[in-house]
Amino acid sequence: MFLREKTAIITGASRGIGKAIALSFAENGANLIINATNEETIKIAADEISKSTGRICIPVQGDISDPRTAAALTEAALKISGRIDILVNNAGSITRASTEDMTIEDWNRVINVNLNGALFTCKAVIPHMKTRKEGKIVNISSGAGKKPHPNAAPSYGVSKAGLIALTKHLALELAGFNIRVNAVCPGPIKTEMSDEWSDEYRNKVISTIPIGRMGSPGDVANVVLFLSSKLSNFITGESININGGTLMD
Repeated sequence: MFLREKTAIITGASRGIGKAIALSFAENGANLIINATNEETIKIAADEISKSTGRICIPVQGDISDPRTAAALTEAALKISGRIDILVNNAGSITRASTEDMTIEDWNRVINVNLNGALFTCKAVIPHMKTRKEGKIVNISSGAGKKPHPNAAPSYGVSKAGLIALTKHLALELAGFNIRVNAVCPGPIKTEMSDEWSDEYRNKVISTIPIGRMGSPGDVANVVLFLSSKLSNFITGESININGGTLMD
């Protein structure tokens, strides 16, 4: 078990990539605090994970764009073991519109969730990690943070690029405290969101992937597990692509 008795906070964990990360962590010995905006779905996810793995999995409902949610997550994690070993900022929001059609409200919502929410959780847990001189932070960015995506509003790419920049800044700032900060940048991943695509669009996307298939939430979870374990102790400030070869940098 790579994360035996570690305590981890994972945002946006009621489904898709976040839930896959939570399950992988629990299977590898971690106790969890998981978050989502929908109270019912996050409770269901926590119950499923706890029953299947035998690990502690505490659901905390809340909007991550509200700093009070970060405070609640931190408090819940400290109650488990008195420490926070890992933070995974996965909660995200997306809109699909051109710059002209995108509303200012939509812009603010995506930035507030994807970028500000990650900042709030980092600010909440960093003091506790610094005290122990140990910690791992993994931010779930996107390939859209490195290359514009025609199927997303500009707010999405800007928020994810900002998350990459935040990752690098924190990695530099916190290296002396033995805190590693990295990001992952998923490409085409099969989730509830991509299930809504037309067959024509899905086939078009797959045709651009050198490996020849879309990724799974588990593919992302595997990399996040690696970055959260001691196996990655000499890696910090990186933004790792998980995209089947669609973007190589």
